[in-house]
Amino acid sequence: MRSPRGGDGQACPAIGLPSRHLAARPRARPLIGPGRRGGGRGRGGVWGRGRGGAKPGFWRLVPRRSPPASRRRRSPLAMQKVAVVTGASSGIGSALCERLLQEDASLHLCLACRNLEKANATRNHLLSCFPSADVSIVQIDVSKVASVLRAAEEIKARFHRLDYLFLNAGIMVNPRISLWAFIRGIFSRSSKQDTWVSHAVSHPNTDQPQTCLASVMEHPQVEQNEAKSSFAQRAYQMLTTAEGLMSQEDRVTADNLQEVFETNLFGHFVLIRNLEPLLCCIEKPSKLVWTSSVNACKSNFSLEDFQHRQGKEAYSSSKYATDLTSVALNNRFNKQGLYSSVVCPGVVMTNMTFEILPSFVWKLFFPILWLFRLFTNTYTLTPYNGAEALVWLFKQKPELLDPLVKFHSCTTFFGKNYVEIRKMDLSEDTAEKLYEKLLELEKQLLARFNSPQHKNSKARPVFSHHSSWQ
Repeated sequence: MRSPRGGDGQACPAIGLPSRHLAARPRARPLIGPGRRGGGRGRGGVWGRGRGGAKPGFWRLVPRRSPPASRRRRSPLAMQKVAVVTGASSGIGSALCERLLQEDASLHLCLACRNLEKANATRNHLLSCFPSADVSIVQIDVSKVASVLRAAEEIKARFHRLDYLFLNAGIMVNPRISLWAFIRGIFSRSSKQDTWVSHAVSHPNTDQPQTCLASVMEHPQVEQNEAKSSFAQRAYQMLTTAEGLMSQEDRVTADNLQEVFETNLFGHFVLIRNLEPLLCCIEKPSKLVWTSSVNACKSNFSLEDFQHRQGKEAYSSSKYATDLTSVALNNRFNKQGLYSSVVCPGVVMTNMTFEILPSFVWKLFFPILWLFRLFTNTYTLTPYNGAEALVWLFKQKPELLDPLVKFHSCTTFFGKNYVEIRKMDLSEDTAEKLYEKLLELEKQLLARFNSPQHKNSKARPVFSHHSSWQ
């Protein structure tokens, strides 16, 4: 019997058709014998010999069918989680990126940085530590709305969704320490700074995060504004929160906004708004993690002056506004699969603190700061320790987290890191009012970018906001 793969003009003995007619047929699945389901697949050809009880010489043609959607393999890119980190080129942002890859080497890490040279240096360092890591870069300056909008468009062109967005970039403009304010604050009869009661402590073992969060819901924050504080208490508050110790001379940006406000809060707010299509997914919730501060103080914030044009505590005001914005985001978008949390990294030696005092001064005081851990756990000191709360949140289910708490990175005297959870002193009504003001400010800026005068004077693209977050 001749082979069914006969050359041109040869007849197939089982069918009786020349093979040139077979070649004209559409591509089909290999033959399956009548006695065995799925058996007898011919390798590489259209025809195959039946098995499982088929009679010798019996052939039949079965059309090739695609596997069901449930059995199709998803591409690796579609299954890969994506995390975007702003301010990733140094300090806490750089340490966070390294620790995230330690937790999940398959994570796609996008470094959102202003300085491309520093961003590439950070990327090279990460790849030297994790050669198989997937690390990309997008340029963004959160103090410029135009840069934020361009970066958002680039991120949307690269990714179909975002799993994590770490809003870490921030500045403190021209900070100055006032020793006179410290002495006056210690010897004053009352303290302006609210104090907190520690509600729950969760250590790096995150097998049961819900047990660490259970008691947080039950205890309110305690205000002691009107109570007399002892000398030690006042000193403790000022050394752990820097309340009243520093003043800043803020600047105005090209967008005619206060620089600290735009960098620490508003630029990130615009970024979130424009990444809405990638963030909201009920089936796979996304996480926003803001780097806030223990320096966030209610007394330094005002809805009437939410940019803090008139005061000297711009950093504190911007961080308190960050806490309010996070609460408003949760109230509006938890049902759409978007969750927001705020963290405090503690007292960390970074480029920001080096603007307060030269780096060599901090190094001289480092042993003293280490001893402060005997009295307070907020002196994390290193960026690695300061990133503890951010990494802890990376591993949690956002549905279990209380939106009204702040997660603090803490370090014991012996160097053990853990996370402390504290209630925030804020009003949800104030959070909603601030959010509305941010929406109005965004609307005004977008109208300015799209105005004919702006387009004629600046060679910038026209931006349109199509978000449904109203």
